[in-house]
Amino acid sequence: MSQPQDASLEATGACHGGKEQLDRAARAAGKSETLDRYAADYPVGPHDQPQSMCPAFGSLRVGLRMRRTATVLSGSACCVYGLTFTSHFYGARRSVGYVPFNSETLVTGKLFEDLRDAVHQLAKPEDYDSIVVINLCVPTASGVPLRLLPPSINGVRIIGIDVPGFGVPTHAEAKDVLAGAMLAYARSEAEQGPVQAPRAGRSARPTVTLLGEVFPVDPVSIGRMLEPMGLAAGPVVPTREWRELYAALDCAVVGALHPFYTASIRELSAAGRAVVGSAPVGYEGTASWLEAIGEACGVSRAKIDAAKNAALPGIRGALAAKPVRGRITLSGYEGSELLVARLLIESGGDVRYVGTACPRTPWAEADRAWLAARGVEVRFRASLEHDLAALGAYEPDLAIGTTPVVQAAKERGVPALYFTNLISARPLMGPAGAGSLAQVVGAALANRARFTEMRAFFEGVGQGHAAGVWQDVPRDRPEFRAQQLIKLKKKPKSEEAIGC
Repeated sequence: MSQPQDASLEATGACHGGKEQLDRAARAAGKSETLDRYAADYPVGPHDQPQSMCPAFGSLRVGLRMRRTATVLSGSACCVYGLTFTSHFYGARRSVGYVPFNSETLVTGKLFEDLRDAVHQLAKPEDYDSIVVINLCVPTASGVPLRLLPPSINGVRIIGIDVPGFGVPTHAEAKDVLAGAMLAYARSEAEQGPVQAPRAGRSARPTVTLLGEVFPVDPVSIGRMLEPMGLAAGPVVPTREWRELYAALDCAVVGALHPFYTASIRELSAAGRAVVGSAPVGYEGTASWLEAIGEACGVSRAKIDAAKNAALPGIRGALAAKPVRGRITLSGYEGSELLVARLLIESGGDVRYVGTACPRTPWAEADRAWLAARGVEVRFRASLEHDLAALGAYEPDLAIGTTPVVQAAKERGVPALYFTNLISARPLMGPAGAGSLAQVVGAALANRARFTEMRAFFEGVGQGHAAGVWQDVPRDRPEFRAQQLIKLKKKPKSEEAIGC
């Protein structure tokens, strides 16, 4: 079996050897094709990988949300602990499989044998339709060959993927890694003969497959908007069970609501499906999206106009009834940041900056151009430093962003909202989405005076090394930090990579 090619990695089994070292080791162990594909699908330019949680969480999340699907992790114990903790924190209600390893099993190839044995034990068709095996950083860098796992056991599909932190930039894109692999498998099955129908049966009308995790009400809203055109909302990819993958492939057109699902789009395009970017958010966004979907499906002008006439007046009324007033900066790592910015602007908000950890793709272009035409700074692959710089440059009345952005804003006395829990977990599409953000955004904007009072109350308690109430304020000693940095730089690389 494959063995780690890098001496220090082999000696320690560590994931702290550095991104470049792990990448070299993985390529030397035969993973070049996989890493090159990820580099093309999920480019990190013009700057480096943004800060995010472990990317593998995205793939793990997709597997855990699917019926009759088991997920097995292969990686360092600390990484597996963190991923399982996070997954259950986010509401997973099932176990995560784990095959432990040590230096001996990693080097000799026994880890692969252990993984294969574990998959054989799990592969019970009465329990599962599929089993997902995910290589984390160290097994990927060591070349553990999941491609050699059997494609199926007892009729249970086996999906092996590599999701290393040094190859997949964000957890959002890791969702696409697994969704794309599953679509590829399902497409090959459909090409070979009849496949299982959706649980609710096939739609009598042509369907629009929706790409990207969205609030549960959004597909319902989209379905209603499509009805006048004789269309129906199809499955949402990532799907909730295996048979929905066939229905996703059997669509009239794909709506790339989240534009970073490059591997999934490749599989859907290979099945002959056209892809439309953006989403039905706000008045203008909904009008443009319905127009594009109708044209892609060959719908008559009368039916397209009927769909727009049915949806747009209600959206206009909802936006006018719940206006947003204030200067806003917005950032996140879910992939829907540009859509939220569009909705806030149509609600009356003065959005100055949008940062997303996801890359710029052709399917994000319509939203980027719309925002840029309104003077909004749009930054793809935004780092924390970019988001914090925007906070200082634009001095917003409200900052929407990740946890450290929210923290930094509140320290300045600026109201702030966590994007993932408070913004993306709300309806955005069509009439249901119009005005949905106004209540939470308006309440936050109204809190500016409270933050001013809090800052005044805590004035003088210090910051950083001097935080707290002191009789003798501690003295900062930057020279000590400098000495420690010099010592660390002198340590051999093998001592630095001490493992998790």
